[in-house]
Amino acid sequence: MKRRFTDAPGLTEIEALARAALETIPGELRRHMGDVIIRVDDFPDAETEREMKLETPFDILGLYRGVSLDRKSVHDTPDDLDMIFLYRWPILDYWCETGEDLSHVIRHVLIHEIGHHFGLSDADMHHIEEQG
Repeated sequence: MKRRFTDAPGLTEIEALARAALETIPGELRRHMGDVIIRVDDFPDAETEREMKLETPFDILGLYRGVSLDRKSVHDTPDDLDMIFLYRWPILDYWCETGEDLSHVIRHVLIHEIGHHFGLSDADMHHIEEQG
């Protein structure tokens, strides 16, 4: 069902849309996501802005932080949890600029970041997106 918003969706609403989008990801991928945390923030933090060399905090819709599965070893000791960040205001800005369905935008960003977790190519991510 397509949702209509009269006000900018809050963090909770974006999280709900992300959870719904996650359910549309093929099961074989979801099963291997393990303990990846999906977190919605208004904007990237200052450290991320510097690290990614962003001109503005609107230049990034999402980010995967962690070691992709294709680079992990059973001998590694994880420094931190694998996390996918979705940035609410940049996503909403993109949504308003493009007129795309917000659920579609969130799903696109989520698939892209999940793809980084798996070490997938852009072509692989595009294929996954077409499946749903």
